[in-house]
Amino acid sequence: MTESQFSSLGISDEIVRAITEMGFEAPTEIQEKSIPLVLAGRDVIGRSHTGTGKTAAFGIPAVERIDPEEEHVQVLVLSPTRELAMQSCQEIRKFSKYKPGIKAVPVYGGQPIEKQLFLLKKGANIVIGTPGRVMDHMRRRTLKLDHLKMIILDEADEMLNMGFREDIETILKDIPQERQTVLFSATMPPAILAITREFQTDPEMVEIRKDTRTIDTVEQTAYNVPQGRKMDALRLLLEFHQPALSIIFCNTKSMVEQLGEYLNNAGIGCEVLHGDMKQSARTQVMDRFKSRRVSILIATDVAARGIDVDDVDAVFNFDIPQNAEYYIHRIGRTGRAGKNGRAFTIFSGRKQMYELFDIQKVTGAKIPVMKVPTPESILESRSTQFLSRIKEVMDTADLSSYLEQAEALCASGYTPEQVAAAALSMVLEKERPDIEAVNDIVVSDRPRRDSSFMARLHLSAGRQQGMAPNYIVGAMVERTNLEGHQIGKIEIHDTYTTVEVPQDSRDEAIQSLNGCKINGRKVAVRLYEDRGPRRPYGDRGGFSGEKRYDRLPRKSSRDGGWKKKYSSED
Repeated sequence: MTESQFSSLGISDEIVRAITEMGFEAPTEIQEKSIPLVLAGRDVIGRSHTGTGKTAAFGIPAVERIDPEEEHVQVLVLSPTRELAMQSCQEIRKFSKYKPGIKAVPVYGGQPIEKQLFLLKKGANIVIGTPGRVMDHMRRRTLKLDHLKMIILDEADEMLNMGFREDIETILKDIPQERQTVLFSATMPPAILAITREFQTDPEMVEIRKDTRTIDTVEQTAYNVPQGRKMDALRLLLEFHQPALSIIFCNTKSMVEQLGEYLNNAGIGCEVLHGDMKQSARTQVMDRFKSRRVSILIATDVAARGIDVDDVDAVFNFDIPQNAEYYIHRIGRTGRAGKNGRAFTIFSGRKQMYELFDIQKVTGAKIPVMKVPTPESILESRSTQFLSRIKEVMDTADLSSYLEQAEALCASGYTPEQVAAAALSMVLEKERPDIEAVNDIVVSDRPRRDSSFMARLHLSAGRQQGMAPNYIVGAMVERTNLEGHQIGKIEIHDTYTTVEVPQDSRDEAIQSLNGCKINGRKVAVRLYEDRGPRRPYGDRGGFSGEKRYDRLPRKSSRDGGWKKKYSSED
């Protein structure tokens, strides 16, 4: 598309000039559909995921609708995180580069409020902020919205997930009723629809085509490994593929910290990003990542909302995302701007395998399950790449200054092959990754029967009580001396869970975890005992004191005829 085609959306020449300088070659689908509607003053509901260009979809018309002669806030943008608020503000400032009188100010928690007070007092006609800090300024009367023309809710579903619904509704009730309301969300849960019904007037729904929900330029693969070997598997993947810039996603803050410590100790430099960090630290991490001073970023989904980097080579899902929409958000960080990207997902066991199947059904993506690279294959790949570089140097570089030294070595009695081999060994040893201790990762769907290395623990809560592997690993790491990679297979059944831990740590784990709360549920922990007759239907496992087989038929062709109700005392 050309500049004139952008202009056909109703955009002024000043903004067309600015976005052309930013490298915008064509409007995305969400931009093409939303911009004319927002410019026309319509209430809009936009459903789109990360990477579709929705910041421009609301930011460009927001700038267009500002009257520089009016010295008050005319547009308010609500964002779920500080990073996203900062990112949106930066983009809006770029859009308005050639529009005099546009003043965009971000307000968010974690930053001294005095700086924000100063900027607001100087005058702002566009304010971008998180709901909590916006409410704070409204209470202080340092943010006056009496003349507001437009309010934009960005990532509305995420704001609701973070508990901002009450703040959002309070803000919507306190601002002028005669205003334009624009809402963007990746999903449309009932809570979002309730907000649209109450606070929007005849909104127009804009939804990108479902066949574009995943990015064609992203190569997606998955790896099934034991729970206790996930960190080793990630390390091997990083060593094999060596992405120039990558993001690793975890579901919890504790796992982000633990994984960051593991990789740094293994000599793989990385930075972590999560909600418990101070804003100054988060800003420094993002600056280092965007400037490529650090190549690996480990983050939670919420903390990564403000990441907008076009040249991310790969995304790693260390934990299975909570749902398909989170998966789309994550892999949308790579494969941008027409470039190819890669997405790797590490999962453990059948339950997570079924969760991955659900993601494939929703997204329509094909995610083949591959084998984790072995240390030998990594070394072979490194050698092949190095030999390829040597051939390129021999074909293109001037080596005359080194030939004399090579000839001198040969004159000393060494063959040319020996000289070349010695030079190769010196260089390759420097590039040789320290992965000899990481053995091949073998996946087994069967429980580990050899108790000489691992012990199985029984936890008195399961799927019905909301147990999940990340909750269990987090609790064990917090309360014991175990590290995440030491925890073995986790099997979550309907009413109980089994966890493998090293034999020499089992007593400590039982004592530390027994009676503690996991995901708000108090659990009893003991050594798992795999005894008694097997249940012919449903889950199999050890007894936990309750009666078993209460619902079995007295006669069945499948079980040979059960006539007795077994209990743990039998």
